[in-house]
Amino acid sequence: MSSAMRHISRMSGLVAPAAVAAVLAAGGIGSPTSPAGLPASRSALASVSVVPGAHNAADVAFARQMIPHHRQAVVMAELAATRSRSPQVKALAAKIDAAQRAEIRQLSVWLRAWRQRVPAPGAGGMMSSAEMATMRAASGPAFDRIFLAMMIIHHEGAVRMAKAERLHGEYGPARSMAKSVVTSQSAQIAQMQRLLLED
Repeated sequence: MSSAMRHISRMSGLVAPAAVAAVLAAGGIGSPTSPAGLPASRSALASVSVVPGAHNAADVAFARQMIPHHRQAVVMAELAATRSRSPQVKALAAKIDAAQRAEIRQLSVWLRAWRQRVPAPGAGGMMSSAEMATMRAASGPAFDRIFLAMMIIHHEGAVRMAKAERLHGEYGPARSMAKSVVTSQSAQIAQMQRLLLED
């Protein structure tokens, strides 16, 4: 059993047992580009900035780890646009997509300003290729259950990284982003848990 599926099985206290069983049964951006490899718009590029201030190794680690993590969440959100049946899941996925694309752009700008390598597209990610394949193969209510369960795990990983940045980072804007990640993604975790219970 994969780590994600083991985690899902431990969620029985948070989500309906039937939903857990259903999920288990289902089995550097070098130039200005979007996470999908498409040219970023000028308006999107205008939304990122570098504020003067010291940074440390924790800030660099936060940016380099969060970029591939967010890229994978964007892929998951894009799948929801065509495979989900739930309006609530589609709306949540759209919010995740927009927020995390913006954060990827900002994190990439910071890394370049710090003369650090931006992770290459396709690098890393929290879910395994097998888990992503399971999601790609699903549709309708089955997809929604898998998406919610896996995105909860994904968000929990981001919250852990963000809390570490809050504790150890030095760069003010990165610490502010981390605070926002903790707040927004914790709220989305609670929302997704409710959606799973309603299934």
